[in-house]
Amino acid sequence: MIKHIIVIGAGHAGCEAALAAARLGQRVTLFALNLDSIALMPCNPCIGGSAKGHLVREVDALGGQMGKAIDATFIQSRMLNTAKGPAVYSLRAQADKKQYMAYMKTVLENEPNISLREGEVVEIITSESDNAVNAIKTESGMIIHCDAVIVCTGTYLNARCLYGETINHTGPNGLRNATHLSTSLKNLGFILQRFKTGTPARIHARSVDFSKMVVQHGDEKLVPFSFETDPAVAKRNQVPCHLTYTTPKTHERIQASINRSAMYSGLIDATGTRYCPSIEDKIVRFAERERHQVFIEPEGLNTSEMYVQGMSSALPEDVQHEVYRTIPGLENCEIMRVAYAIEYDCIDPTQLTLGLEAKHIRGLFFAGQINGSSGYEEAAAQGIVAGLNAAGADMTIGRADGYIGVLIDDLVTKGTSEPYRMMTSRAEYRLLLRQDNADLRLTPKGYAAGLISEERNDTFLKKSQAIEAEKARLQKIILSPEKVNPMLETKNSTPVKSGVRLTELIKRPELTYWDVITLTDNPHIDLPDFMVETVQAQVNIQIKYEGYIAMQLAQAEAFRKTENRKIPLGIDYEKIKGLRIEARQKLNALRPVNFGQASRITGVSPADISVLMVYIKSLEQ
Repeated sequence: MIKHIIVIGAGHAGCEAALAAARLGQRVTLFALNLDSIALMPCNPCIGGSAKGHLVREVDALGGQMGKAIDATFIQSRMLNTAKGPAVYSLRAQADKKQYMAYMKTVLENEPNISLREGEVVEIITSESDNAVNAIKTESGMIIHCDAVIVCTGTYLNARCLYGETINHTGPNGLRNATHLSTSLKNLGFILQRFKTGTPARIHARSVDFSKMVVQHGDEKLVPFSFETDPAVAKRNQVPCHLTYTTPKTHERIQASINRSAMYSGLIDATGTRYCPSIEDKIVRFAERERHQVFIEPEGLNTSEMYVQGMSSALPEDVQHEVYRTIPGLENCEIMRVAYAIEYDCIDPTQLTLGLEAKHIRGLFFAGQINGSSGYEEAAAQGIVAGLNAAGADMTIGRADGYIGVLIDDLVTKGTSEPYRMMTSRAEYRLLLRQDNADLRLTPKGYAAGLISEERNDTFLKKSQAIEAEKARLQKIILSPEKVNPMLETKNSTPVKSGVRLTELIKRPELTYWDVITLTDNPHIDLPDFMVETVQAQVNIQIKYEGYIAMQLAQAEAFRKTENRKIPLGIDYEKIKGLRIEARQKLNALRPVNFGQASRITGVSPADISVLMVYIKSLEQ
């Protein structure tokens, strides 16, 4: 049966949610407060970054759009953390903000199962008979019936922007906010929270002295976000970013006016993000530091606006002008848009299932910053999962399967008291959850759900088979010292005294697959050239880190056994003797679906889990 699914909000979560549901054959109506703000980047004009790049590649591996969108519109691309191991490599691309928005709007407009609508949704209507979503009401009073609703409102719910004593009751970038839906959510029984984020000023490029800054160029060798993008096709002239620093004068000027900041004057009582603090917070929290990094990043190819990363602020406008001009290279900067803090309503995400559906209202899903997360990438990751589940795909991703699984499990199991940001340190199995193998982990799930085409799946299978075939080939080849030692000498590697397998050579820290492959014939791999490179890179990583990977695979398998131990629905935890009062309350409130999720609930101890296991075992007898 074809469903009618309404998506509220056309930011990064809403775009992925709408496309996922529509591509599974459902009829989707996508509401935006302003159709010109689809896929807006109201803060940093970039996609990816540490851990966030993992999320984008996972969205692509499932069949999402964000990776393709940034590959088509980036103006600089860099792989971060390359001095560390491959588990934390993270791709980051500077976007042309307007081009990105135009690209995504075109994709949505050309999807036959999506209808775009401009307007505000003010109420979600449920059926009293079965407590399920029934319809929505718009600001004009129009009732539109539907089978499911996905709320992707971002930072627009009861939003207000503040700097100094100035308060604007708008969403980001001066766009209108949504003033009614919060009341509807409260009436439906949702607990709301008030969070805050912020953005720095935008300055005119002609007023910047780039000669006083460190130039940061993009990578010469491109690695796209999408596994389907050919780097040769995506290659283009890249624009530089620039690095400068705050100075003691910057810090002195901020300290002198800090009580005038909206964040320190008492105007803001919402909770801000810990991992993306304002410049005021940096000065207060890290008072011992003499300077902080400031990146000057272009907002696009056809604009002179530059984004001043690292200088988010809620200081008064006059102080902002003074503070920014204490930074080398910005002595004469012209501020085009002032920095501001924005506070907004979001829900307590523990009211959701792992599929992002409300526990107490069937057919009502939530994705993105409405769930207490921060960032475009976190939003897109939740959006594709919510869209798939609203369409009936039954998509859940475990913590051992993807960063998306870590993100959603953290939100719905533990909740969050501040805007949640994805980080590699949150993933227990990050050596397994690398960005380079996102397709190997998740494309089968995307194919099973119906988002991955037969053609793409066939190519994916060829790639997977090629990786295993090449690993097997190298394992069989044993070369003599006479053949190997000349190469080892050039690499300052210890010579061998007897025959050695090529796989053993690759495990040496100073050697790589590409060093070793010179000793044998290059394999024939029936794939496009750029995919051959990814196959070789995968072989290199899998062989080099084989021992560590095997160890984490064993840990992950043990973890999955716990995750697979389901907890029957409808258990009354108050009746289980031996459970502590706090555990009873938390378990009754959060209703975990398996023992793994139950064990991660704050306030539930290992002893409580043991009691629960014994109780459920008694039910099964």
